Amino acid sequence: MTEQTNHLDLPFILSSQAQKHITHNEALQKLDSIIHLAILDTRSAPPASPANGDRYWVSSSATGDWAGKSGAIAAREDDAWAFYAPRPGWLAWFVDAAALKVWSGGVWSTLATTA
Repeated sequence: MTEQTNHLDLPFILSSQAQKHITHNEALQKLDSIIHLAILDTRSAPPASPANGDRYWVSSSATGDWAGKSGAIAAREDDAWAFYAPRPGWLAWFVDAAALKVWSGGVWSTLATTA
């Protein structure tokens, strides 16, 4: 048996595992960050005063705490950054552009929406 789900890489609770609540809470945190995804902005560096729950698209040439994380979703969780690689078919609302976009595996493409 694998230790995580196929699509979202959520950790399974294993029968012999101690402190199962840690694994369960980790899965809940990950779901909270990537489901109903709203990305505030595309940036190459973290904002000065992020709030827990904020999510950003990390652009190329990332710097600071985001160095080496280009192309990831940066999510502020428990006063630290977590990074998630989008999978083809993921949808996200880009707040700064007021646009719904879909990840193709290489680029976010804007979907046509009606006002």
